[in-house]
Amino acid sequence: MTYLLDTHVLIWFLTENTNRLSATTVTIFNDETVDLCFSVASIWELSIKHSLDKLIFDYDPKQIAGELLKLGFIELPITINHVCAIGDLPQIHGDPFDRLLMVQAKHENMTLLTADKSILKYQQIYVQDVRL
Repeated sequence: MTYLLDTHVLIWFLTENTNRLSATTVTIFNDETVDLCFSVASIWELSIKHSLDKLIFDYDPKQIAGELLKLGFIELPITINHVCAIGDLPQIHGDPFDRLLMVQAKHENMTLLTADKSILKYQQIYVQDVRL
């Protein structure tokens, strides 16, 4: 199984903030047989927030990406197919980064791990709630 982590879930993972996560999600993180992925879109989003001083922690996005790769995460690039598929999503959620993560998960046969209530409104089989 392959999982794509939403940006906030990546932050929770890296800061070991597991008190927000369900037991199922913690099990996924500890399962060495699954592939954990992060999108370039998440690093892009973190870079923007970092430059605007909007992050709740002060880590350089390059360091975050490097740490994820060091931990064995797989980097998911953004493709033209991903970008073009965004237009096929209903306008339930307007955040462009979240919409991109959704289509990436769908097109790459991954499960998107998120706690974003707007993403969860889509009720798609490729989206999983990480919350308790």
